[in-house]
Amino acid sequence: MSEQPVEPGLRPPADDAEALLLLREGVIDLEGRMVDASNVTLFGTIRCGDIVGECVYKPVAGERPLWDFPDGTLAGREISAFLVSEATGWRVVPPTVLREAPFGPGMVQLWIDGDEDVDLPTFVRRDEPALRRMAVFDAVVNNADRKGGHIIPMPDGHVYGVDHGICFSVDPKLRTLLWRWAGTPLTAEAVEVLERLGDGLRGDLGEQLHEHLTRREVWTTQQRVAELLRTGRHPEPSGEWPALPWPPF
Repeated sequence: MSEQPVEPGLRPPADDAEALLLLREGVIDLEGRMVDASNVTLFGTIRCGDIVGECVYKPVAGERPLWDFPDGTLAGREISAFLVSEATGWRVVPPTVLREAPFGPGMVQLWIDGDEDVDLPTFVRRDEPALRRMAVFDAVVNNADRKGGHIIPMPDGHVYGVDHGICFSVDPKLRTLLWRWAGTPLTAEAVEVLERLGDGLRGDLGEQLHEHLTRREVWTTQQRVAELLRTGRHPEPSGEWPALPWPPF
């Protein structure tokens, strides 16, 4: 959770369940806009009772049209990434909801303060278990934009990932800095998680994703999981799409 100080009598969410309650029901007080973001990305505080935190809000109305993703779908893709993250048990994506907010419906996500002492260009090249899990997650959701700035190492060793608006394309678009494990065998943990994820995609998780993605997008996600299990290896660049995001950070 965020480490920002809070006013006396208020407290940050104690866990992800409280964070989701805060995001769904809290009152948002917007404070500014992230001007370097491609789409309208606002930030502020959010409060529900005595629970308070900081959040990022991306209204659907502020999404920039893209040639390769349908208009108005990026918030739903962010939510879908959170749902897949939760299903893996890896907590890659911070608590995220889709809700009405000051500028209409949009994605609202808990703001996470990372470890400022971590040098990201060095960190993303390490053989870190948390980064390896993220690489598997990105392969599942077909993340087209895993920049270094979208990776948030925490002081306790956990690593979050943010900005998942251009995921779940039906075409191969994996573009990431996390190619360290390309072609190497998946860990036993990853295989177990993928088997569970495959079951979920054919069941309750698939039904949840259908609220935000097309049936073909959900089916293609199932196929990516099945392919990872078939090969038992991390994917390699396809050659059909730039393998690295630009700029990388």
